[in-house]
Amino acid sequence: MEFKINNHVFKKAVSEVSRAISYKNSLPILTGIKIEAKLDQLILIGSNTEITIVKTIPVSEDLSIVQSGSIVVSAKYLGDIIKKLPSPIHFEVADKNAVKMQSEDIKMRINGFHVEEYPSLPEIKSGGEISISSEELSSAIRQTVFAASKTGTKPVLTGVNFLFHDNFLTCIATNSQRLSLRKISISSDVFGSFIVPSYALTELLKLLGGQRTEVLITTTNSYIVFKTNTTSLYSKLIDGNYPNVFGLLSQNFKTEFSLKTKQLLQGIERASIFVSEMKNNNITLQMRDEYTISISSGTSEHGQIEEKQRIKTKSDVKETTITFDGNFMMEALQAISEDEVRICLNGSLRPILLSPVGDESHIQLVSPVRT
Repeated sequence: MEFKINNHVFKKAVSEVSRAISYKNSLPILTGIKIEAKLDQLILIGSNTEITIVKTIPVSEDLSIVQSGSIVVSAKYLGDIIKKLPSPIHFEVADKNAVKMQSEDIKMRINGFHVEEYPSLPEIKSGGEISISSEELSSAIRQTVFAASKTGTKPVLTGVNFLFHDNFLTCIATNSQRLSLRKISISSDVFGSFIVPSYALTELLKLLGGQRTEVLITTTNSYIVFKTNTTSLYSKLIDGNYPNVFGLLSQNFKTEFSLKTKQLLQGIERASIFVSEMKNNNITLQMRDEYTISISSGTSEHGQIEEKQRIKTKSDVKETTITFDGNFMMEALQAISEDEVRICLNGSLRPILLSPVGDESHIQLVSPVRT
């Protein structure tokens, strides 16, 4: 096995597949990156058994393949070495899995693993593929993944529910105290509900970055695969049935109004100043009259804030006071990119519904705090 590669290209690929690697893995082989040279491309694979990232580099002026072959090399040492080398790099596998690398007058040797011990990629047999733009997929993930549970007491809530139905992809995340939903129109006859681990989606966001490309999504009973021209992420699915949340979204709200998204977010941020260090970052919203709401923090030893904001009403305003977790509300508002947000209330004990004005495909729900 032998190839020559541009340092920047190699470093980027090693960094990307290393995101799937746990250096505390009980299987030493999985602390390494599998590198496979073919006549037309170089393939790098990193895995921790839960997620697997595959990076493909086609032959070009940045890469020339001298001899095909494969090897597994420590991700840590390979990554550390490449960062400190000039370009280009001459990579060669000698006898007994010894890797020799040379860059200008710098030579080094790394002991590799037996490639036969590296697990095979999951076999994916699908009834269909879903194609979606990376911009839409990234947006849907960003607007939902933060709402997934951070604890494992209910494993299904630590993931995002990908629901494919009637040419729509609906992404849903909840931790029982808040909920985020984003619906995207797609062209596909695939049906099904799949719970994708939130950490896998966070890594997918990093891989996609700001690139504009098509992403092919393939699903099985136990895996989901996200694939672009050069990168694939395989993720195990979370077993279980995701709760039916649509009943929470279909209620008739007594109070509905809208205001500037940034204006409301800044008000919540200001109200959080004196309570952010408290266990419960409780903020209170009160309808003053048909034109005004007040936002206030609870009184702490440091102080207290209250401010009034002008609103636009869209239905009969009922006098309402509701208290909620300020952090949850700020994250919900930060996920809304539109200028104006619609707020729906149904009393002090029912969840607050937020959505961009004129767009029902994106919904945020924040439960009240009982005081």
